Amino acid sequence: MPVKHDLYQDLGLSKEVVHERRASDKRLDSLLTQYDAADAEVLEAESAKASDEDVEKLKKKRLLIKDEIAAKLA
Repeated sequence: MPVKHDLYQDLGLSKEVVHERRASDKRLDSLLTQYDAADAEVLEAESAKASDEDVEKLKKKRLLIKDEIAAKLA
């Protein structure tokens, strides 16, 4: 069963801290919106029993966005 990825745990920051920064940073807001969409795509692909290759591509896309978010929050 697909499980939503916990971005905040990976970042080592609370949801409140991230959302506080998000409110004052349009690029961070955009990245977080992109991340949520990418995470939903991964969950949908896993639920639909998509090919491993397709799921892996979506996970890599999500990871690239997460790396950008981490860089913005550093």
